[in-house]
Amino acid sequence: MTVRDLAARLPEPDALRAACRAFGVLDAVFDIEYPKYHFTAAWRSGVDLAHMDNGGGDRWNIVFESAGVFLYGFDHMSEATPWRDEPRAHWPGLLDGLPAALARWTEEEAFLFEDFFDATVCVWREAGDSAWRHGPVSFDDDAPFTDGSEWLFDDIADGSVAAYLSHAQSYFEREIDLESVRAVFGGEALTAEIVRALNAEADFDEVARIAGRAGVRADLSEPELS
Repeated sequence: MTVRDLAARLPEPDALRAACRAFGVLDAVFDIEYPKYHFTAAWRSGVDLAHMDNGGGDRWNIVFESAGVFLYGFDHMSEATPWRDEPRAHWPGLLDGLPAALARWTEEEAFLFEDFFDATVCVWREAGDSAWRHGPVSFDDDAPFTDGSEWLFDDIADGSVAAYLSHAQSYFEREIDLESVRAVFGGEALTAEIVRALNAEADFDEVARIAGRAGVRADLSEPELS
């Protein structure tokens, strides 16, 4: 799968944002310090940010703003890595056609490494557009090629409860309470009961703080004990 396949698989922007929020909140339940997925509402004025970092040098960011959605990923082992050349250079066509309204994110300081926008895959969708877009990249169809699209974005492009369960069971190496995951995906207020069902060792106050930063309401009242 390359960026062309990813653009065809991505859900509508609102559904993508909801999935990113759920992934970020749930990951915080299992690991406050080093979650794989993050979500920050109002990261900038009028801007929400979803972020993935696998701790091995690979990452993605998705910006949600009034002008649209800008998504990019970096797979450091990809054939499309800018590090294949010196000085670094993007894969031909990667950013061609990127609308001016979203192009500023390629210069966002938080997304730069050594003053360069490291990316192997980019997708965008302007507000009011009916489809996801990408640059006119081309790859040799007769040779195996990866730009990181599949393994970086597979779970979040699916965006389902099942996709999260698959990620969490593998990444955190534990069984996951299905109904609690469904509650978070369903937009229910985060409760101590939900958090305990997922991870009895989690600090609910800290999880609630992170959930609030993600735009998820936490119910701080303890249920009555029967």
